[in-house]
Amino acid sequence: MNPQESELHYPFADTLPDTGTTMEVAPGVRWLRMPLPFALNHINLWLLEDKRMKADGSTEKGWTIIDCGIATDVTRAAWEQIFAHELNGLPVFRVIVTHCHPDHVGLSAWLCQRWQAPLMMTVGEYAFARMMSAGLPGADGPAMVPHFKQHGLTDKDMLTQLEGRTNYYPSLVPDVPHEFLRLEENHPVTIGGHEWRIIIGAGHSPEHAALHCKSLNVLISGDMVLPRISTNTSVFAIEPESDAVGNFLESLEKFVSLPSDTLVLPSHGKPFTGLHKRIQQLNNHHAERLEEVRQACVRPQSAADIVPIMFTRALDAHQLSFAMGEALAHLHRLWYAGELQRIQSADNVLRFVRK
Repeated sequence: MNPQESELHYPFADTLPDTGTTMEVAPGVRWLRMPLPFALNHINLWLLEDKRMKADGSTEKGWTIIDCGIATDVTRAAWEQIFAHELNGLPVFRVIVTHCHPDHVGLSAWLCQRWQAPLMMTVGEYAFARMMSAGLPGADGPAMVPHFKQHGLTDKDMLTQLEGRTNYYPSLVPDVPHEFLRLEENHPVTIGGHEWRIIIGAGHSPEHAALHCKSLNVLISGDMVLPRISTNTSVFAIEPESDAVGNFLESLEKFVSLPSDTLVLPSHGKPFTGLHKRIQQLNNHHAERLEEVRQACVRPQSAADIVPIMFTRALDAHQLSFAMGEALAHLHRLWYAGELQRIQSADNVLRFVRK
């Protein structure tokens, strides 16, 4: 356990739910883990006990699903085990997705069709999921190539690999339901008699929805607050001048008002308490990264120049795309803060240097 982790408390220690099973972490809240074929090898999903009024005035019990997993046979098989053994014979009423990344929205169409259940997302996340699932120009893999070239990436092998990722997102998210119900920050959602407040954040994705239940003292944090790793904040081709780091740090402030003993249910890692401590750790992390970038920019630096400063390990094409995006996001934060100026060199590469 790293020093930062030791400052948090893990109420379930190292106990994890096996694939295809659930584990109760709060009254009516169940934890699922699904495998991922990446370095980050799992995602946490959540089942919430729910109820609704029938036409005759009686109450029907069921479930709400939070996040879906990627569209693979392995994930579908795990869900089938859940359906067979963990739902107590009750239906799924709705599917809530925190944001548009494949591990969260991948099986949304399959789940919604299977249960004839509506999808609930913020409008920004839904729009991005539809765009990327359709492989629209600018939102597809190859759009990264000119974007990253402009920011100094010259490795031909890496560029070729990125250019070949024409079907990456659609392979993990083959479809998204063609209609949705909008999640909004000022409109809580009632699930199983409990009110869940929607907390919208940016920087990791366009309009990420976390869910907080005051009566249960539980926060389903999605990817906005993770216990072991820092949330990726990247600048990508479709929004080439975004201030992802600034947006993320501003969004973190929305969680500061929650109780210090809130049980945080993250999308990766284990449930924990110590929310305020983790927010401070994340703020410190970005302050340290920004100082590294600030010091490097005594001379003009491209995002590609910054990558080996921020990431010292070897990176494959998948990891490099996030590393480039993250390096550029930190350059942009200092640029928007007025500490750096952006210049276009004779080789058409954008570089940043201290004023």
